[in-house]
This record gives sequence, structure tokens and C-alpha cells, in this order.
Amino acid sequence: MSLFDIRVPAVLLRIDRNPFHHGTLGAVRSLGRAGVEVHVVADCTASPVRESRFVRQLHPPPPPFASADDIAAALRRVAARVARPAVLIPMDDASAVAVGRLGDELAPAYLLPRQPGQLPARVADKAELATVCASAAVPHPVTLIPDSAAQAAGAAWQLGLPLVAKWSRPWLVPAGSGLRSTVVVRSAQEARELYLRTEEAGSPLLLQAFLPPGTDRDWFFHGYADRSGALRGGGSGVKRRAWPRGAGLTAVGHWAPNPPLQELTERLMRELGYRGIFDLDFRRCGATGRYHLLDFNPRPGAQFRLFTDTAGLDVVRALHLDLTRRPLPDGVPRPGREFVVENYAPLTALLPAPSGPGGRELAWHARDDRAPGRALWGLWGRHVARRLLGRLRGPAPESAARARGRVVRQAAPAAAGAHDLPAGLAAGASAGAADGLTDDEKASSC
Repeated sequence: MSLFDIRVPAVLLRIDRNPFHHGTLGAVRSLGRAGVEVHVVADCTASPVRESRFVRQLHPPPPPFASADDIAAALRRVAARVARPAVLIPMDDASAVAVGRLGDELAPAYLLPRQPGQLPARVADKAELATVCASAAVPHPVTLIPDSAAQAAGAAWQLGLPLVAKWSRPWLVPAGSGLRSTVVVRSAQEARELYLRTEEAGSPLLLQAFLPPGTDRDWFFHGYADRSGALRGGGSGVKRRAWPRGAGLTAVGHWAPNPPLQELTERLMRELGYRGIFDLDFRRCGATGRYHLLDFNPRPGAQFRLFTDTAGLDVVRALHLDLTRRPLPDGVPRPGREFVVENYAPLTALLPAPSGPGGRELAWHARDDRAPGRALWGLWGRHVARRLLGRLRGPAPESAARARGRVVRQAAPAAAGAHDLPAGLAAGASAGAADGLTDDEKASSC
């Protein structure tokens, strides 16, 4: 008999238009392998996710920057097609914030964790997160929120240079604006001119003290807080390779027990009364050794499958079991387990897997679901070619005018991490960096 109530389907919601979001595929496979019917509400037109044999049906997503009413309407249409209550899993911050606010309206068509509806928005907002950390005694970068361009310039001198600039609600930054969610600022003038784009960014500008990256300094903690508040289905991990290098998303991650990080996470969840899936990003300060919380994502992290224990439990499975009132199995953690994203670290993916019981999981390739892995390279190659062609052609007139008003540092000519790509994709790494962040631009703060 299955551990899961397979009468209850799962609906994955993703509003952002990233076709290479491997976390979505991880959730599709995790639940599909358990016998759960999986529906995906996302733009998968050019995504390997659409090829997975575990996808029951694809549904059109609400448009970017959709209103709450538009998101609710899209989900009601999906509910009508599914025709029975389903577990709803937001896969990006914009979705998580919207679903949190719409919880009462979406019931009983969807099963969701019970918690204050504004909590996902509060923790995802980088300005609010500083207050949250202060109340829970969790280390967090010193954060200043300027009210004017002059204050932004003054804050640069107050915090010291370089410093980190972030937009409070990065999911509101418009595509094609040239703005990035996080940048390193190296002068007071850069801080001043970045502030002048606040209205365009859609949320306040934050300035934080800079903490350089380093070996074993970037950590993450994934988990699921069940109905009682107990943490299940996750653990602590360290980035062995990032894209871009030393700064961006996890390209190679390892499951590594970290008691101080566990204690910080448990304290924060108790303080908030948080329920549901979460993904926390930390950076260890080289001077003090303290772990500083940089981001709180109220949804699954893209590498959540790293934390799959001996019972097959991960955060997505824990959510489905808990919301359908099924017991969660007691598995044993598998420290040393490795997760590799092949299009960002292909040479690592070709190396022998780490020895030990943990093993390795690839983001795209799987023996029981081969089509997404086969589709990846053709789609990724076309994506890289488009980026390179766009660079050769140069920016459109409107983009060029906007770029002249920018002062934040641009990506380096050769993208960090390009050495880890085969010849056919090495050039594309530089183009791909424009979609992500440079080393400096994702550098965290202390």
C-alpha cells in the first residue's frame, strides 16, 4: 500500500518564465514517482519539464506581474479541470506570496499549510527579513533603507565600500530593465544613481555591508515545517560550485550536517510559527565565523532533492503527506549526498559520484525519466546561441539608452564558471551569465 493518498493530485505553480528551472522537474518527478497525479501551471513551452513522463497535464500560467485576482482566476480554472481538491505547491517567490494571501479564497479547492497569510510575503521581502532576524536573534547583515539619493550615497560611506545593494521585492523587477536583484556597489555615486531607479524596480532599495565569498562559506537549509512545527524532509547543505562561480545558484551541492545552522533555523521557525516548505540561504562570515541569513524563500529551493533520506522523503513529499493527513516515514539522513545541475557543471556531472550511501542526483537526467535530459541540451544550446547573437548585435536603442543611465558593474567578459563547460558550451557560459548574476552581483553581506 502506498504511503501517499494518490487520490489527491498536486498542482505546481510557477509564475516566472525561467524554462530551465530544475526545481520544478524535481517536484514533478518526486511526486510522480510516488504515484501522485502532477499538474504544472507554468510556461513550459521551451522547457525540458514538459517532456517528463510524470507530468499529467500542463496548464497556462497567469501572466508575469499578474494581479491577485488574475492568479486566483487561473487557479480556479485549473481546479475546475482537476475536479477534486489538490495540494498546491508554489515554486517561486511571486507564487508563494500570492498563494499565501489567497489561502482562504483558494480553499477548499486546494490544500495549503495553515499559517498567517501575510507571512510568506513578510519573509520573502528582504527589508522585512532584517526585522524578522532581529526579533529571532538570527544574524543578518546590517541593512540600511535610504529615503533619498543623498541618503543612499551617505549610507555607502557609513557601511563602507564595497557594499551590497538589493531590491526589497526582487520578483517585481521588470524583465528587460537591466536591473538585477542584487549588485555590488563600489562608490557612493553608484548607490545614488541606483536609488534613482527605485520606481522602475517596484520596491525599495536596500544597502548592506559586504561579505566576500570563500570556500565553504555559502550554505543553505531546506525543510518542511509540519502542522506541529516540527522540521521534516530537509537538512543543511554547502555549495561546492555555484553559477556564476562563488555567487549564484547551486550548481553542485553537498548534504553536510551543520548543528549551528540547524539551531538557527529551528529558532527562526519557532519565532515565526512558520508552516510549510522553506529554503534559507546563509553565508558564513570569515572574520567571526557566524552564519548570516541572507534570503528566506517560502517555497522549495531548486536543489531540494539533495535532501532525500533513506525513506525517500523530501520536502515536497513531506508537504503532500502532511496535508493529506498521512504519517511521514522516519528515514535516516544521507550526509555526503551530492546534487549536480548538468548545464551549469557538466564536467562535474561526468566525474564518478561520491563514495558512500548518499550517492548523487542529477537535476535533469534520470534513468526512469530520460526525455527531459535529452531535451535539455538542444534547448540549452538554442538558448545560449540566442544570447550570443544578442550580444553580437548589441542592445536595442531603448536598451542602450537605459544602459547609459546605469552605473552598476556589468558582467565580466568571461563568465565565472565557464571553465567547467565543454567546448560547445563554454562560449555560451558568458552569454548565460547575463541571465544570472556575476560573482560580485550575488555576493552576500555580513
